[in-house]
Amino acid sequence: MKLLLDENLSRRIVPFLQIAFPGSSQVALLGLEIVADAEIWRYAKENGFVIVSRDSDFHDTD
Repeated sequence: MKLLLDENLSRRIVPFLQIAFPGSSQVALLGLEIVADAEIWRYAKENGFVIVSRDSDFHDTD
């Protein structure tokens, strides 16, 4: 399983996550920090990521 951290979670924890979840990343590291949540959902789905976010409304994406 690969984790994709939303922009509200620090990219500094990615190296530690990669020990247990190889291939994990953060949206800013992938150039996705300025895109809409729907685009992040699409990217995650197409690339086999599970999204991790602290946004309470992230799941409301249509």
